[in-house]
Amino acid sequence: MKKLEKILLISVFLYSAFPTFAQKASWIWYPGDFDIYMSNVMQNRRTERGSFFPVFWKMDSHYVLVDFHKEFNLAQAEAVKLFVEGTYNVKIDGQAISGFPKTIQIPAGKHKLSLKVYNQAHVPAIFVQGKTIVSDETWLSTFEDKEWIDASGKTSDKSGTTFLSAGSWNMTDPQILPSQFKLPTVPLSAINKANINNGYLSDFGKETFGFIKIHGLKGKGKLNIYYGESREEALSTEKCETLDALDIDLSAKRDSVMPLSKAFRYVNFQPENGVSADSISMLYEYAPVTERGSFRSSDTELNKIYDVAKYTFHLNTREFFIDGIKRDRWVWSGDAYQSYLMNYYSFFDAPTVKRTLLAQRGKDPVTAHINTIMDYSFYWFLGIYDYYKYTGDQKFVQDIYPRMQSLMAYIDGRKNKNGLLEWMPGDWIFIDWADKLSKDGEVSFEQLLYARSLETMALCAKLANDAEGASKYNQQAKALKDKIFELYWNQNKSALVHSRINNQQTDNVTRYANMFGIFFDYFTPEQKLAVKKNVLLNNNIAKITTPYMRFYELEALCAMGEQSYVLKEMKTYWGGMLALGATSFWEEYNPDKKGAEHLAMYGRPFGKSLCHAWGASPIYLLGKYYLGVKPTAPGYESYTIEPNLGGLEWMEGKVPTSNGDISIYCSKKEIRVSSATGTGTLKIQSKTKPIAKGVEIKALTKGFYEVKIEKGKNYSIKYTA
Repeated sequence: MKKLEKILLISVFLYSAFPTFAQKASWIWYPGDFDIYMSNVMQNRRTERGSFFPVFWKMDSHYVLVDFHKEFNLAQAEAVKLFVEGTYNVKIDGQAISGFPKTIQIPAGKHKLSLKVYNQAHVPAIFVQGKTIVSDETWLSTFEDKEWIDASGKTSDKSGTTFLSAGSWNMTDPQILPSQFKLPTVPLSAINKANINNGYLSDFGKETFGFIKIHGLKGKGKLNIYYGESREEALSTEKCETLDALDIDLSAKRDSVMPLSKAFRYVNFQPENGVSADSISMLYEYAPVTERGSFRSSDTELNKIYDVAKYTFHLNTREFFIDGIKRDRWVWSGDAYQSYLMNYYSFFDAPTVKRTLLAQRGKDPVTAHINTIMDYSFYWFLGIYDYYKYTGDQKFVQDIYPRMQSLMAYIDGRKNKNGLLEWMPGDWIFIDWADKLSKDGEVSFEQLLYARSLETMALCAKLANDAEGASKYNQQAKALKDKIFELYWNQNKSALVHSRINNQQTDNVTRYANMFGIFFDYFTPEQKLAVKKNVLLNNNIAKITTPYMRFYELEALCAMGEQSYVLKEMKTYWGGMLALGATSFWEEYNPDKKGAEHLAMYGRPFGKSLCHAWGASPIYLLGKYYLGVKPTAPGYESYTIEPNLGGLEWMEGKVPTSNGDISIYCSKKEIRVSSATGTGTLKIQSKTKPIAKGVEIKALTKGFYEVKIEKGKNYSIKYTA
């Protein structure tokens, strides 16, 4: 890099020399740009057997020229330091300062500070630090200022420019440029080593993720490193999914770290003659999220399932929520939607939700569904409203609403003559990995997600103060819901049929639309009971073998009060993986498979991911349907607690919120609750009226009671299960 470019890129001032400031600054950029940039960086790290493996969809880029500004009213003059990633100019009250200043003086009074930054290679970003003037998300930004100048040289004061609040990842060190962002690492060692051929096989004890570090590497020749989530994969030098093939030419010993992170439990280290190394270890790479949610119960196997689910989820929580750490490492919308829900009951890390939603959506114009998958566009909409429901962050909804409008306009433009969606060139209808699952015709599952997305659009339009849009989307949603039941409900089968072809219902009934209809609350009470009996509990309906859709199937059953049944299913399904030695949960599990069959997928012997985010769904199910906590107003301003032991003797745990945790203990005789937020309603089913000192217990119908939960108080209630 040329000397001048280095000077323009980063200030020469040392932050350590700064005085102590009253407010903390952060790097900022145009909203969504760094999310898009970093998702491009992360997703394009994918390799298969050393070959670059790019994504299947359009990748957008950041805006290369961005204007930032904020108005301040200073009681006294202030010195402000500027750090910029890119070429820039600075203006105070519209007057440019010559050169590329690193420190500026802003006089007392009301003033407007503006910086315009150009950067083709990286995201234009600024870091501004004064005593009271700091860069944060209250700054405004635009990628086109639409300014004009008249014949007198006067700059317009009515340009029609759209300004949005700046984006930030809370990067508070001005010496570390946003483009240099990396997740932290810690060193770890293998727990076992066995000699294999010219080298050895190292076992790190469980599924993990990071960079292999070679200690004391020396010699001239080739070095091959084969990675495996299983022992079989690491030993299969011809078929393992990931590897490093290196040419070594070192006369003296040197430590070397592999350039790309990998997922593995086993590492097959094979140097050729002439190459040697003292040992290998790893740098474990992780997202520094806080584990806030918890669950423990009388069932030790269930506790193990919860712990492994949380570990699985943490491994797949990186710069964004990704699908799996071995193979794709991409930001798939369907996978991420489930991760959001698990996140609300574990880390409650709102920034990772926002950055994932922004990265998935990218820029206008819309030319395809998100990830090219029709259902994945709909999950994206649902994820935004769920984010608002759990966090109460209306501003994010308002900021992203225009991107919601343009994506929905694209989808509305792809309806057929019946006003329904079906496959068109360029679409991928996914639904689930399942043999012989038809995607032909007008699939009911897609129409159901479409209706829910229109309802979401109406809710978000209201939050964005778009009354006309709210009315339009509400009307569309109601019309589509009516059409779904008119065209797909089969009275004889007591279920929604899977599809229509040539304007006729097919005979096929699958679980997908029917289970979503339950927790979307689209069915009447009678229809719910019929669907539960004739679909969900009917072994003649094709079973689901992926944790991805088991997530929704078990949620539907929990919503119908079948926690005892679901508990047995969790122990059978996730417990089945543990019985086979799983240390993280898989992309797919079929108990009918044997041995190495469990490792195969996509026609490859080791194609299956053994650490997949959608395998961690017990986190969500146990938090929402066993501990029983869910918000009834945005940000847990109000919420319900409806514990359901489901056959357990006792359980306890914490559910995190933006303002603190909600703690629950429940046995067959006592419920204890404390909360740091909102106003809750504890719902109790008891054979006799519950007893609690100094607590009002409201009787509803026979056997059902309610208790108001106020924040900061501890409740202990005796009841009869």
